[in-house]
Amino acid sequence: MRLFLRRTLLAIALLTMACAAHAIAQETVLVTTRVIYPGETVTTDALEEVPLRRQLRNPAAFANVWEQVDGKVARRTLLPGRLIGLSSVRDAYLVETGKPVQVRFVQGILEISVAGVPLQAGAAGDLVKVRNIDSGVVFTGTVMGDGSIRVSES
Repeated sequence: MRLFLRRTLLAIALLTMACAAHAIAQETVLVTTRVIYPGETVTTDALEEVPLRRQLRNPAAFANVWEQVDGKVARRTLLPGRLIGLSSVRDAYLVETGKPVQVRFVQGILEISVAGVPLQAGAAGDLVKVRNIDSGVVFTGTVMGDGSIRVSES
């Protein structure tokens, strides 16, 4: 009787560990809980984490971490219950077309600052075309995290 009891307890323990290991190995992905239209900001209240039902060919192409999509803007319509492709969202624009911004050229201790109008919208790190308000000259600059545009020598 004792041998049977030991074997039963051992079998239960092994089964529990196997189930726990399978649950830990289960991959999760993010899906939306409602329709998110292009241009709309994705927020955590519109997201849900669900277990992956089948193996993906390229799991890196889909959102599986909240930080990958929270605060981003939808490029295309995101349907509820569907996987969110990372190419379906973009960073929010820091500069908008036609809204004046500060344009800076910095080289060593020299800093030149002028007002400019972006001809394209852009997020941090994007290269955008800008028109100098005073001279009308068009040039290219990089959008900085503070919403200004930095120009380097060409």
